[in-house]
Amino acid sequence: MYRFLLTPRWLALHLVVLLVIPAFVFLGRWQFGRFEERSANSERVTANIEAAPVPLERLATPGQQVKESDRFRSVTAAGTYDPSHALVVRRRPQEGRNGFYVLTPLVTGNGTAVLVNRGWVQAGATADTPPDVPPPPTGQVTVTGRLRLSETEESSGVRDLPGLPTGQVLLINADKIGQGLPYRLVDGYVELTAQQPATSPAPAPVPEPDVGSGGGLNLAYGVQWWLFIAIAIGGWILLIRRELAERQAKERSGEASPAQEAGTPAP
Repeated sequence: MYRFLLTPRWLALHLVVLLVIPAFVFLGRWQFGRFEERSANSERVTANIEAAPVPLERLATPGQQVKESDRFRSVTAAGTYDPSHALVVRRRPQEGRNGFYVLTPLVTGNGTAVLVNRGWVQAGATADTPPDVPPPPTGQVTVTGRLRLSETEESSGVRDLPGLPTGQVLLINADKIGQGLPYRLVDGYVELTAQQPATSPAPAPVPEPDVGSGGGLNLAYGVQWWLFIAIAIGGWILLIRRELAERQAKERSGEASPAQEAGTPAP
């Protein structure tokens, strides 16, 4: 009755189903893994943002790489800004407008400094027009901000290009920027959220990171891939049952034909 399942057409269908099922299992598990990873990251970033500020030196010192687990941790630092080595970071859109981040070293003493992203300013009329940057306050200041890891081409997706105008960079990379400074930079940088004394005008604050739904879409995609497994198996069984029903109907029709030829009325 089921010998038709061994025909080339059906063998090809069996092979497709046997290949599809493990592929969908893999894709579903991969999405569930991404869900767990993003959920953990979302929880860690949220906890770091909401935690009470700690002194910068507890988490970052020259020669010590900032830990991934300390990303966006709220920190404080005191010192004086060095506007003579200030930079602007190109290609940093905010609220749909093109602009720059304002990067100024904060010298904290003992030949040490930290890069502070003081905020965002709008781009000039042309790509070569320097942006209008409000100056930093003079004298001793205390800053509070989110600790960020140094940017690389791999982590940011931004390609670092040579030949930029003086005072402009594409990546906030403390290691590279620190090579031209008269003091040692700590790893990473601080994204300013508060400053004493405050100044006006000042660059626009950088918004808090969007932690999103914690991987909710990945969870939905994972469930979707596993539903596809049920659909594939159900469709396979349905096709087999339909083929079997059609063959049985043909067999019954073939058995009735001789009786009809002998004059038996058809039902």
